Amino acid sequence: MKRAFRSIAALALAAALTACAPARVAQGPALSSVSALRFIGEQRVPHQALFEGTMLGGFSGLDYDAAHGRWVVESDDRCTKNPARFYEAEMDFDASAFRAVRFVGMHYFLNADGKDFAASATGCERADVESIRIDPLDGSMWYSSEGDRRFGLDPFIRHATREGGLVTELPLPESFKVHKDEERGSRYNATFEGLTFAPGGRSLWASIEWPLYEDGPIPTPQHGAMVRMTQFQRDGAVLRQFAYPLDAIPAEPGPGKEAENGVSEILALPDGELLVLERATVQGADGVHTNYVRLYATDARGATDIKTLPGLAGANFIPARKRLVLDFGTLGLPRIDNLEAMAFGPRLPNGHATIVFASDDNFGKAQVTQFLLFEVLP
Repeated sequence: MKRAFRSIAALALAAALTACAPARVAQGPALSSVSALRFIGEQRVPHQALFEGTMLGGFSGLDYDAAHGRWVVESDDRCTKNPARFYEAEMDFDASAFRAVRFVGMHYFLNADGKDFAASATGCERADVESIRIDPLDGSMWYSSEGDRRFGLDPFIRHATREGGLVTELPLPESFKVHKDEERGSRYNATFEGLTFAPGGRSLWASIEWPLYEDGPIPTPQHGAMVRMTQFQRDGAVLRQFAYPLDAIPAEPGPGKEAENGVSEILALPDGELLVLERATVQGADGVHTNYVRLYATDARGATDIKTLPGLAGANFIPARKRLVLDFGTLGLPRIDNLEAMAFGPRLPNGHATIVFASDDNFGKAQVTQFLLFEVLP
């Protein structure tokens, strides 16, 4: 959930969502590169829809569990509706149509004491979960949280069982920790938005949404910013960092209104590139927010390893290169909402991979929860 300025009955929802079976499409290895995406279709979840006594929405993380033919969908609810949680879902689609999203399970994220975050000593502020990934080595699960600078709660990356039970928490570099009384380290609500396994599953990449204080100012309509992408070993050791050049905000906000741009999710490609989802939000003079979402592929092979640089502001380094894969504004859809989740799915019969994006509606009636399905053109 990013913006700070940010029910249909369960029986009726179940009837609508269970009408279709999940997709039956070919499985296979992931693609090696991405040149473009072909839009297939969209599905939306009704506002404040309920499932197993919890409110659907706030979807900020998504991944495909190929072993079970299901998707995991994470909510970044900070216990304002229900405890921190993730869902299991099935999606019915083929190369010509996206027919349904059907929720089939729900699990709470658990602490070391086996209790959910609502029952912990610090409350749910300890978890603002923003990304979720299935471990390619053993089918377990990893997830990241932004923490909460207001309460002095650090972000984290956790390893969990497939049911949400805590396995371990990675030790993080001091630079990612929060300092509520001084401007250093992580900014509020702008840390680990993205998480992805590197090819082979022996390490993970994590992205932060905005620059650390030491790395310079956040984006404005006049200039972009530099954010760190960090490769962690499975024990938390930092293997590498590079600087990713974040775009300037693509439009001016209305007088006295707000605007932002940040990295909301990443995906690793076998050829060494990362797919990076940039999501900007601009508030007009009428108070209405417009989302500008772009997908880039970034190549860091020529970039400087910045893991020993305490700050990027004024430093000498080479950032990663990037190329535009898709500007979502060119799709002609009536609405592009706050897209914060993306994951590769099963292959289509022609051998091409699929990719799904999901939006975080912040549980607000002025936003929508949408899933967008694409064919990946290699």
